[in-house]
Amino acid sequence: MEKLYFIVGSQDLYGEECLKQVAADAAAMTEFLNGKLSDTIRIELLPTVETSDICFQDMKKVMDDDECVGVMTWMHTFSPAKMWIKGLQILRKPLLHLHTQANEKLPYAAIDMDFMNLNQSAHGDREYGYILARLGIAHEVAAGYYQHEDVIAKIRQFAQVAKAIHFSHNTLVATFGNNMRDVAVTDGNRLEAEIQYGWQIKYWGIGEIAKLAEEASEAEVDAKMDEYTSKYTMATDNVDSVRLQARYEVAFDKFIAQNHVTAFTDNFQDLFGLRQLPGIAAQNLMAKGIGFGPEGDYKISAFSAVLMKMAEGRQGATGFIEDYTYDLTPGQELELASHMLEVPASFAVNKPEIQVHPLGIGGKEDPARLVFDGVTGDAIQVTLVDMGDHFRIVCADIELVKQPETMPKLPVARIMFRHKPDFAIGTAAWCYAGGAHHSVVSTALTRRDIALFAKLTGTELITIGDDTTEADLDRI
Repeated sequence: MEKLYFIVGSQDLYGEECLKQVAADAAAMTEFLNGKLSDTIRIELLPTVETSDICFQDMKKVMDDDECVGVMTWMHTFSPAKMWIKGLQILRKPLLHLHTQANEKLPYAAIDMDFMNLNQSAHGDREYGYILARLGIAHEVAAGYYQHEDVIAKIRQFAQVAKAIHFSHNTLVATFGNNMRDVAVTDGNRLEAEIQYGWQIKYWGIGEIAKLAEEASEAEVDAKMDEYTSKYTMATDNVDSVRLQARYEVAFDKFIAQNHVTAFTDNFQDLFGLRQLPGIAAQNLMAKGIGFGPEGDYKISAFSAVLMKMAEGRQGATGFIEDYTYDLTPGQELELASHMLEVPASFAVNKPEIQVHPLGIGGKEDPARLVFDGVTGDAIQVTLVDMGDHFRIVCADIELVKQPETMPKLPVARIMFRHKPDFAIGTAAWCYAGGAHHSVVSTALTRRDIALFAKLTGTELITIGDDTTEADLDRI
């Protein structure tokens, strides 16, 4: 399991007994938090920072340990912050400043100067906070008694975001085909994305998948078909089309394993060697946590993989979606979001059906796909766009709703949602912000998760929700 290192600050001014108590309290806190957070992260205590040298060695260990996704710091006593500078300057992993105390309440009748010197986080954490601000280090602060549930929840959230950032720096996107011709928002500076988010974005011809698909054995295809029929309802007589999708997924599975890929794109304009656009194959892979972006959209492919990692262990669905069309009934405005094929099965409210229908674009055979209605509940819609000199995340609060009527002639998976605070402001704000038509929808994540990710990665963030007003539109 991934870990957070816990580093506690003090100094030698108050004597050896004080330092022993600091170490004992830090160990007790580590044990307690491990008991509370064992389902999310492992916390490991490093030596108490008493000198610049110790701080540097602690931070070096943070940086050198591949299992470490971030660091949590706390000042038990006053800890002069100049001795933190050298260590903090080499830190390139997410940082949580835990602003807490070893004691919950003051011992009013017994408090003396020894107690004050030992338990002066109000003093030490302000000194430490200053040096973080002075060095311009992006970080999160969790303030409160470390045993309280709200503080534990903040540490858990930080750990989940830190794990996602760590995953981001190990994300490899396989782009099969380039950006869809003439489309702007899905394009962008891949080099800058690699620098800022750690993504590796590599190109392979779709012929690589075509070749692996041709080489797939009938036994491998049969095994994939067994998986499909165990999870989905076969609602087509065109089994050959479904078997072809299974063959494609076998090929993707092998390619992903061989090249350590965590996300991929394809493009219906570049399918040389394939008879169909991957449908079920892409949907099923997304449901297993593989990021996806259609039409060569490398940003949403990587971003969806990162956000699915962030949502691990939480209830709900997270995955790619595309804005499509509206119901503009006054006062009841809704959006229908879908795609021509690729909506992840994790959004299904009912058992998905395998259907085969013409695609209408691309000039290929009728592809098999999963058709279903989407889940309901509060959610976020989030996207990442390239603004030329920086990246921007747009995050909107939405409500997923049940479709008002059946759609018997729409042979794709679909999600319907209501914009917040209302249609006019919510959609206008998205347009003003330059939000893309490709996005990630999540019923597991919140706007706060995205805000923390944006802060720790140095990404501009624009949020939309019930607190957005018409006056805000002029400030976007």
